Amino acid sequence: MTGTYTGFTSVENVQQKLESVDYIPSREIATVVYLAAATQKPILVEGPAGAGKTELARAISRCLKLRKIRLQCYEGLDEAKSLYEWEYAKQLLYTQMIKEKINQLIATADTISEAVEKIAQQENAFFSERFLLARPLLQAITADEQVVLLIDEIDKSDPEFEAFLLELLSDFQVSIPELGIWKAKHIPIVVLTSNNYRDISDALKRRCIHLYIDYPKKDLEKRIVKLKIPQIEERLADQLVNAISNIRDLDLKKRPCISETIDWAKALMVLQINDLSPQALSDTLNVICKYQADTLLVRESMDKVLK
Repeated sequence: MTGTYTGFTSVENVQQKLESVDYIPSREIATVVYLAAATQKPILVEGPAGAGKTELARAISRCLKLRKIRLQCYEGLDEAKSLYEWEYAKQLLYTQMIKEKINQLIATADTISEAVEKIAQQENAFFSERFLLARPLLQAITADEQVVLLIDEIDKSDPEFEAFLLELLSDFQVSIPELGIWKAKHIPIVVLTSNNYRDISDALKRRCIHLYIDYPKKDLEKRIVKLKIPQIEERLADQLVNAISNIRDLDLKKRPCISETIDWAKALMVLQINDLSPQALSDTLNVICKYQADTLLVRESMDKVLK
């Protein structure tokens, strides 16, 4: 490995750099990011959907000015889609195109064994990087500069893929039968996210530094809203985050996430609403509630929401 750049000098430095790209981290988040970068360990970020897990990886990428490589996980994901594919069709096409040269090469061979030996001496022409289609994992460990590798929703992949990933993240190297072992030039900053679709194995958790990101507390969510929408009035910001907090306490099918809080604030600003009345809440519920049952429940619980 030719380099191990991390870009952070302290926990406070992490906080400053993330805030500079409009991501406001808690002290816990900043500490985990600093330790993960310093010790070259992946971060496994768990928590409800929309709590800011994926955005953390994006913010790290932006504040360090590093390229972000994203692998979206899903059921059935395998090595060919995540690591690399060997382009056999392209290899065959090249072989057909240089068929005449191959014939010239073996023309002087007296036996089949001699012909095979002559071809074998040219195998680097047939097995080279030009026929290798790199997928996100291979792109990350072969990059000329350190990158941020986001492995999104690892809980949606199969346990077999998780086991393969564990081996890759342990050594940051991969064996390609046609080309040999490739080691990472720079160890990437790795962020894995999980929405708890299924349990992550203890083996993978041991390999990572664990971080749980929940919905933010009121004061932090207010800071985020004011950062994204500086023109919002103090009173409306207070009403907004208080209502969102109360809505999340209801038995909803989908609780509103931070991005929906911001969307709601923007909607209220567009409608020139400066006071969150029951009518204003009812009129704008479609911005934060994605299911009709949730919308009806919030309307029925208006007193609890606006208390």
